[in-house]
Amino acid sequence: MTPREELLGRAVAWFAEHGVGDTSLRTLAAGIGTSHRMLNYHFGSRAGLLGAVVEAVERAEQDALLELVAARADPFEAGALFWSRVADRAAVFAPLFFELSTHAMRGEPHAEPLRHWLGEGWLPAFTEAYSSMGLAPERARVVALQSLALARGLLFGVAVTGDRAAADRAMAAWTATVRREVQEGS
Repeated sequence: MTPREELLGRAVAWFAEHGVGDTSLRTLAAGIGTSHRMLNYHFGSRAGLLGAVVEAVERAEQDALLELVAARADPFEAGALFWSRVADRAAVFAPLFFELSTHAMRGEPHAEPLRHWLGEGWLPAFTEAYSSMGLAPERARVVALQSLALARGLLFGVAVTGDRAAADRAMAAWTATVRREVQEGS
């Protein structure tokens, strides 16, 4: 692991615990045991660091999903395991994700990677997955959009209310609905 990657990992963990807010590089550096000069050296600026944080979190989630899909014959089983992983981490990462999502909504440059992921980052892979299960391309894209919207909404609910059981039931019901549609269409 490079020094940059190691600092990035510590920054992700710190932001997940404390949020981004108006945290300065000096405050973050003190919190993760480095200097603001080292953060500037590796990331260029606070915005550069936040952009790297967003990219690291999204890349880790995508890698985890790909590993689960590769290890399971049933894509719905892989999806359920991925949901559990993401929902388990909602209390830690959802506040960071949603806080940085507001930065993306405002068009802040450091949140451009997240803006991309929110708009298109996951959509092609989900669309392709549903197409490969037999859904027509247009329907596959709609189901992919619905799946992403539902997951994000449920994660928001878990982060705000802590009602994981309700979110799990809603996700299981959605998965059953999509599985039926795929089976009936095949």
